[in-house]
Amino acid sequence: MPTPTLVFAAILASLLGAAFHFIMGGSLRRLLLYIWASWVGFGLGHFIGVFFGINALNVGTLRLFSAALGAIAALVAVWLLARARTSAK
Repeated sequence: MPTPTLVFAAILASLLGAAFHFIMGGSLRRLLLYIWASWVGFGLGHFIGVFFGINALNVGTLRLFSAALGAIAALVAVWLLARARTSAK
């Protein structure tokens, strides 16, 4: 059974991915890509925050600030890569 922190993190990461899709637009496939990238970036950002001891905006054990920055960085990277791929066609 997933912990409440994991469920909260998945909801926040999904909301970030969906909001990014709402702003940038695209197909259902692109929405799934953004949500996946947001989950990965959120998790990596959290672990980087734990590793470096970043304690800004903690929610329980969740390093929300570093996790959100990781998700945003992953979303921008995926958007740039997907945009470069579509313009190369």
